Amino acid sequence: MTASTLPDPEPRDDPALDRWITTGDLDELLREVDRRADRGDWDGVVIVANRARAATERGHQLWPAATFAEYRMALSAPPPWAAAVVEAGYLAPGPLTEVVAQDHTFAELAGALPAGPARVQVAQERVLRGEVVADDVAGDLPGALRPWEPAYALARYRPNGEASADAPERIRTVEPVPIDAGVTAAEAPDAADGARALGDAVRHWRSASDGRVASAGVEGTAADAVAAVLSSRGVPLSARWVSVTVADAVALLAWAAASGGARGRRRGAATGRFEAWWVLATLTAQDDDWPVDPGPAAADLRWWMWEPGAHAGDVEPGWVCRLAVEDPLDGLAWALDATDRLIETPTDGPGPDPLPSLP
Repeated sequence: MTASTLPDPEPRDDPALDRWITTGDLDELLREVDRRADRGDWDGVVIVANRARAATERGHQLWPAATFAEYRMALSAPPPWAAAVVEAGYLAPGPLTEVVAQDHTFAELAGALPAGPARVQVAQERVLRGEVVADDVAGDLPGALRPWEPAYALARYRPNGEASADAPERIRTVEPVPIDAGVTAAEAPDAADGARALGDAVRHWRSASDGRVASAGVEGTAADAVAAVLSSRGVPLSARWVSVTVADAVALLAWAAASGGARGRRRGAATGRFEAWWVLATLTAQDDDWPVDPGPAAADLRWWMWEPGAHAGDVEPGWVCRLAVEDPLDGLAWALDATDRLIETPTDGPGPDPLPSLP
């Protein structure tokens, strides 16, 4: 396991564990991880993880026990054990860099964290929770939140593997978008990078789930950009919107970029913030100067949240991220239309899923 930075636990005479491994009793192994974690026997949790992973390599389907053990360590173990697993947990409810940051400070973890991208991710997850870290360990983004940034939506992980991450509260869209159905705005080469950045921020809703993502960059107004997105979908050119602040837009975009959508794996709040910053830098033509604080320039753009249809109705179910942006100085505008829904498909029966992915 990734806990290779820890010394190997002392061997134990453990006939019960031997039996569960031999018989492939996954349910009992999961319960044993809980029992050992609850009494603070973290060496014992490492032993279960190591044994389960070794059995998996021999063809036994016991990987959920190893994954759950790493998850419990990241969530609740003292820093030496928690820091040792941050690069593991591919099938956990969320990235362990996010899990470990929930109840551990970066100051506590720093001495035990391995060098590399995972360390930067943990630092940024802690920044999102209000901790100030040194800029030289925080990667491309600063080690403290900027005054213009929103309160980001954060996941909450529980010991049993359940997790939740609420979306920012949706702002009611009441004003009709002034779309001229007789005019089609041209896609603008100067706006292409911004359209690509918007779509890339939520591309995983389409590539790893069942979602739909469309973005457009035009020479014209934000209404023209919304019309371009609707035209690409072949739906009526009617929509409603509401003007929002850059902080509102960043909160929504960062949540969407962090989320896995209906079926994808959660990417983490630190990734969400990074994606939102990159979008802002691209829309304000500062991406060539990266890393840069794009907030002040992005505040000079005009931002909307929008929904299709002429009349406000019920809240659309599922995962939704629709933004429109206008640069009045350069005469460019962009729109993003990203949605995803959980579509149930018939199965022959439920399979083992002790660690459901977090949206």
